[in-house]
Amino acid sequence: MKLVLDTANLDKIKDYVTYLPVEGVTTNPSILKKAGDIDVVERLNAIQEVIGLDKDLHVQVVAKDYEGIVKDAHAILEAVNDRVCVKIPVNKEGLRAIKTLKAEGVRITATGIYSKIQALLAAELGADFLAPYVNRMLNLDTDPYEVISSVSYQLARTNSDTEIIAASFKNINQVTSALEAGAQYITVGDDVVDKFVENANIEKAVSDFSADWTAVHDRDSFV
Repeated sequence: MKLVLDTANLDKIKDYVTYLPVEGVTTNPSILKKAGDIDVVERLNAIQEVIGLDKDLHVQVVAKDYEGIVKDAHAILEAVNDRVCVKIPVNKEGLRAIKTLKAEGVRITATGIYSKIQALLAAELGADFLAPYVNRMLNLDTDPYEVISSVSYQLARTNSDTEIIAASFKNINQVTSALEAGAQYITVGDDVVDKFVENANIEKAVSDFSADWTAVHDRDSFV
């Protein structure tokens, strides 16, 4: 499982990298809003420093028109670094911008994906990552796992370098189902990440083992 954190909470990220196999961080304007009144550029650079320069930071454009998206992309790269994966929604203006920016060698995460055709168009234009919205598709009575499976098959059939980074999760079952369907990466918010190892049965097992050891050896560690 290639885990990408979907948060701009620096304290959470610092904690997660100590015990999780973090491959990167994704942000968007809504996520940055949750972080409060922050200097966005400063926060993005701080996140990159925490995860390491060899890990991917995905940053979304704000503009909605072609010229604005391209301008935003250049500004993001200049403000952070040229390895940033610029997140661009897959609509008409976004596809135009993806085509232009890929010709410049910019790394692209095609986001806001709700359908196979969106994903396949973005992949054909050279997007590095495709971000299908799992929970949002479920809310629209669309099967996200069938979409991911079908797109994954097409990417493999055409020997595409594009990878799927599934997004929009509300529970762990959605995460594992997306991976089983063929997503190489999953980007998950801290509300779901915090549940990964939260299990009363785990804590009971650990407590029982510790109690049994202490009862025999009269100490709470191996040495």
